[in-house]
Amino acid sequence: MSVLLEILEELHDDVDYSTHTTLIDDNVIDSFDIITLIAEIDDRIGVTIPADELVPENFNSYAAISALVSRLDDDD
Repeated sequence: MSVLLEILEELHDDVDYSTHTTLIDDNVIDSFDIITLIAEIDDRIGVTIPADELVPENFNSYAAISALVSRLDDDD
């Protein structure tokens, strides 16, 4: 299991992140969850997410979050 998936499951272990594609739209994760997620990604993966990347499209699914983290990690 990826570290990112572990972080998400710590937030809400009752969500199937592999298939759910509307996490923000369906209010599965809220602004507090996003703040927690951003902090955990920084702490555990070492990727800082800048404010201009805090848009719903980047957090609506596991795939979108993973792509964001990968893209930002590649920018380093």
